[in-house]
Amino acid sequence: MDFSNSSRKDIGNWGESVACEYLKRLGFRIQGRNIAFKTGELDIVAQKGEVIHIVEVKTLLCTEFPNVQSQNRYDPADNLSTYKLRKVQRTAEWYLAQKGWEGEWQIDGALVWLRARDGVARVRYLPQVG
Repeated sequence: MDFSNSSRKDIGNWGESVACEYLKRLGFRIQGRNIAFKTGELDIVAQKGEVIHIVEVKTLLCTEFPNVQSQNRYDPADNLSTYKLRKVQRTAEWYLAQKGWEGEWQIDGALVWLRARDGVARVRYLPQVG
């Protein structure tokens, strides 16, 4: 997979697709993607058991996967700011109210690193980030 002519949106969409496949392997059922409201957009809405998971995906195109012990590396989790998570929470509340959901729900994160030379991905799932 060549990402050299890909836009940030294309890379983000690819990362979301990777995250969906990863979540499916963990037993989640994907209920929706890119759900837009006036308050923002929900990247992935999934369900596992009796809990709805609103998953915010952050994707980073890299030349090599980061070394876990490296101190000077950029982490996509840096983009999961308090402001961003509050925005996701407001949007999730609109979505869940519209669906009539009265059960448990939570906001999770999925960090996706895409290696530019071959499109191989690494995913880190972060439950209950917000």
